[in-house]
Amino acid sequence: MDQQAILALTFFLITYSMIIAEKIHRTIVAMIGALLVVFLGIVDLDSAIEHHIDFNTLGLLIGMMIIVSVTAKTGLFTYIAVVAAKKARGEPVRIMVALALITAVASAFLDNVTTVLLMVPVTFSIARQLKLHPFPFLFTLILASNIGGTATLIGDPPNIMIGSAVKELTFMAFIDNLAPIVIIIMAIQLPIFVLMFRNKLKTAEENKQGIMEMDESGLITDRPLLIRCLIILGITIVGFFLHQLIHVESSVVALSGAFLLLMLSGEHTMEEAFTRVEWTTIFFFVGLFTLVGALVDTGIVSDLALKAIELTGGDLTTTAMLILWMSAIASAFMDNIPFVATMIPLIQEMGNMGIENLEPLWWSLALGACLGGNGTLIGASANLITAGLAAKEGYPISFIKFLKYGFPLMILSVALSSIYIYLRYLM
Repeated sequence: MDQQAILALTFFLITYSMIIAEKIHRTIVAMIGALLVVFLGIVDLDSAIEHHIDFNTLGLLIGMMIIVSVTAKTGLFTYIAVVAAKKARGEPVRIMVALALITAVASAFLDNVTTVLLMVPVTFSIARQLKLHPFPFLFTLILASNIGGTATLIGDPPNIMIGSAVKELTFMAFIDNLAPIVIIIMAIQLPIFVLMFRNKLKTAEENKQGIMEMDESGLITDRPLLIRCLIILGITIVGFFLHQLIHVESSVVALSGAFLLLMLSGEHTMEEAFTRVEWTTIFFFVGLFTLVGALVDTGIVSDLALKAIELTGGDLTTTAMLILWMSAIASAFMDNIPFVATMIPLIQEMGNMGIENLEPLWWSLALGACLGGNGTLIGASANLITAGLAAKEGYPISFIKFLKYGFPLMILSVALSSIYIYLRYLM
């Protein structure tokens, strides 16, 4: 290993360690690491921009963030949650299941981080009305957001990254290959949620009546804007389904929908929408892509791919299971975004070394990275955001408490995914 490769690996490992430690914001750490590898000439700036920074991923994220931020102004998500609670007749267990299902579906077609940001405040309002501890509701929201986000190209950042890196994996391909197992996992885990929390979700009749008396009629604050948002969101999702047929990248579809909505909504909406874009997340991706690019350019990724193939003997089944379980365990204890950023070029390199059918490996990576995030409190961004909001409300979620509930359910979901991957792709 030459000096440049040693430096690239050193900066990557230091950055990764600091991201896990969370002493300094991960975006600052990632960008400083990226700037250092460019400054020292480990990766050329032109190479980083042209080959390593994935502008398709960034454009897709920005476009969807704008659409969702404008839609959130209308009060739609609060309205849906309150109506669901009333349809459940104020029964806490039914409300928990309803909120989990809404979160799972919304996470598939928006993104899981945005979905929990919208759903958590409503959940607190409902829990307060029922005079119940919010943890059962929040825990099921987190798991549902990560499970639901696994189903589509746009539901979870790891999927966005994989879909952008592998052009053959279209929006429809993600739904066709991942939605079936996501539905199975949700169908199995919802009854488990009920069994785990049914004794913690008992409340007085007058509290249930309070839910029934909530007035949802005034929650939609801007009906004309809501209509425009729903039309544009519908067109954008149709665009995702058709993007390969019309030969337009998913990022172009998302950004087109976003700016069309801003044009119809006025300049004041545009300025507010841009302030709600998670620029820290965008720059975090830029930093990570550059750091991983340094590993690619110095040959470290190809060396790791060769070691992985030697370990598995090039057997597709063994390699797929290794990637699935390694991704799940790693993603449970660290943010899945940097892990996936590292794994994508690794799997691509495996394709150059003799593994012809990479598709099972991509689906294994997606399932492991997305579902593994349910294992611990730090496993996914949605978990951390929910925990932060809970702490502000005076209901902190401890790492150990989340681990006790989340890790066994994560293992169950990955075990189900193993069976699915084997039966569908490897028999």
